[in-house]
Order: sequence, then C-alpha cells, then structure tokens
Amino acid sequence: MPKRAAGLTARQVQAQKNAGLFADGGGLYLQVTPTGSRTWIYRFQLAGRRRDMGLGSTTDLPLAQARERAAAARRLVSEGIDPIEQRKANKAVVALAHAKAVTFKDCAETYIRSMSEGWRNAKHASQWSSTLETYAYPEIGGLPVGSIDTGLVCKVLEPIWKTKTETASRVRGRIESILDYARVRGYRSGENPARWKGHLDNILPAKSVIAKPNHHASLAYADMRVFWPRLQVQDGMGARALEFVILTVTRSGETFGARWPEIDFEASVWTIPSVRMKAGTEHRVPLTDSALALLRKLSSVRMNDFIFPGQGIDRPLSNMAMQATLRRMKVDVTPHGFRSTFRTWGAEQTSFPAEVLEAALAHTRGDKVIAAYQRGDLFAKRRELMGAWATFVSGGNSAGSSP
Repeated sequence: MPKRAAGLTARQVQAQKNAGLFADGGGLYLQVTPTGSRTWIYRFQLAGRRRDMGLGSTTDLPLAQARERAAAARRLVSEGIDPIEQRKANKAVVALAHAKAVTFKDCAETYIRSMSEGWRNAKHASQWSSTLETYAYPEIGGLPVGSIDTGLVCKVLEPIWKTKTETASRVRGRIESILDYARVRGYRSGENPARWKGHLDNILPAKSVIAKPNHHASLAYADMRVFWPRLQVQDGMGARALEFVILTVTRSGETFGARWPEIDFEASVWTIPSVRMKAGTEHRVPLTDSALALLRKLSSVRMNDFIFPGQGIDRPLSNMAMQATLRRMKVDVTPHGFRSTFRTWGAEQTSFPAEVLEAALAHTRGDKVIAAYQRGDLFAKRRELMGAWATFVSGGNSAGSSP
C-alpha cells in the first residue's frame, strides 16, 4: 500500500477500494466516489456521444424514484432528445416564469431601496414612492414587470398628462428608470415603452406645449423700499427667516436648515453644505453687515443648533412660516420670488456681470465648457454685489457697480 504515507486513513483507503459504478440496468448506475458519497447517474449515448446525467443523491432519491427518472430520460433518448439539454431548457422556462412573476411594484420598491443611498435626501425617495403609489401602482403595480407595454404606460399617464403635466412627466421618467432596471436584471427584454424621445413624444403632446412655466410670484424691486420696513416690524421667527432669505438670496430650504456652526462671524461667511444645495455642491454666501446684525440678534435667543428653530426639540422652522408672514402682510408673493426680484434688480440697476448674479443665486453654469475652466465661485465680486443689494434693500443707493 504505497500511498498510505500520503496521509490516507485506513477508512479512506477502503473507500477508494469500494469506489466505482454499479449498474442497475437500463443505463442506471449507482456511483460511489472515493470519499464515499453515493449518487445515481443515467448513462446514455446519443449521436455517437456518451453522456452521464446526474439524477441525485441516494440520500434524497430512493432506488424506485431513480429508476423512474432514468426511464423518463430513456424515453427522451429514444426520441432523439438529449435529456440533459432538455432539463436545462426546463430550468430556463422556470427561471423565466419566476422573472415574469416579479411585479412592477416589487421591482420599483427594490429599485428605490437600491438607489436611495445615492440620492441627496430621504425626501427624494419618499416622492418617488408617493407618486408611484398614487398614479402608477393602481394601474400596473400588480402586473408582471415584463408585461408592461406602451398601452399600459399610456394608461397611467394620459389621465394626468394635461391636468398635472409636471407630475405626469416625473412619473413617466420614474417608470422609464424602473423598466430599464428591470431589463438589466433580466426581468424584461426589448425597448423601454416609457421612453420619451422617438416613442411617447409621438403619442403625448410635449410638456412645453400644454404646461406653461409656473413662475414664483415676485415683488417688483421698485417696491422693496416700502416692503422692507414693513417686514422688519413683523413679529415672529418666520419674519426673521424671510429677512435672511432676502439678504442672502438663498432658497427657503437652505435657510430653514441653516445651523450656527455654518456661520463664520469673523470671515463674514455662511457655508451651506452640499447636502442642502440643489446643485449638490457646497456654497459660500458672503454675509453683509445687515445679515450679520440679524444673526447676532438671533444668537442672543439661541435655542439649539438651528438658526431658525421650530416648535419641536431640535427641529427647524416650518417651511410655511415665511409664507404665513407674507399672508399677514397681505403681499401676494412667495419667498422664492425674492430671488427673481434680486436677479431683475441686478440686471437692470447694476453693471455686475450675469455670471456674478448667477453665482450669487447658486445657479449651475449651463455651458459645461465654461464651467470646466471657470471653477472659482467669484466670491470677492459676490461680496460687493451682496453689499450693493443690502444697501438697496434698506433704502440706500439703488445702483451697485462692478469693479
């Protein structure tokens, strides 16, 4: 026994002796491996090629069932069909049936979970779920995602396309993304029936034709001198937040989420983190003397890290607080509209370049080539611009000038 020195035990040596094939008849064999495992195989020859088909372990498959499986395979061979290839085809059919059983809603929920970590905030995922729940799921949620076609997509979109065009457009885009995801996962094949260009644009009217832009109501800059003193005598944190929005020309959400650690009083800078910016990039706001004076007053009644705290513990002010202030003042504008007031004033009453005005509003540059080379934030020029704006708002000189 020359191999004994290689580390084989006596039991392993005996297993090697017992290994082999034991015929039951009709091509059915019991296969015993050197390790002692026992499985059934069906040996056959087709088109001059010998093949061994595994039928299962003796632990799971008694002899009687092994003979039945061998007999079924033998019948296929007699018809010129390879039982191994037939079994593969059957598994593919089962897999396809399973894929077709994945509903649109199942696929959508999986997609939202997998993508939500890359989205800026939980609100985005909530909006996806909410719009799909309201408009898509009642029509196609329970259907196999592989069966969704153009007619079904239109069934979702057509009832709201002309009345809720912006929402309908978002729903279309979300359905398109989910169906693309389903195709990559193997749940469906073929073209995406929710795509717009070259497909649905031949069925539905363009959004720009049926939905005119709904601009935020804004105040004429000439009325700012009358409005500003009235705002300053209003009580409440909502009024103070609106003052800050106007002086910094920021968006409401950026102001409501503002925290004291973001303020550098010495450098007169407010740094808004990227997670709270629409463009997803950090934004520095130069703070004027008026803005700093307002912040110092607010710091004397500081409650927590939020500059504009809400009613609950460690919660920001409600986004309706500023609008409530405007209603009390009986002024038919929106907080966001003051950004338009600023932009119009800047274009008509100052000589600051458009790119400086756009940078102050934290708008992304439309020209990607220019954006690639001009990577600065024009901060020094924006500080001069915001100083001129604060002077105008408070009733001083209405014109600013660029260097």
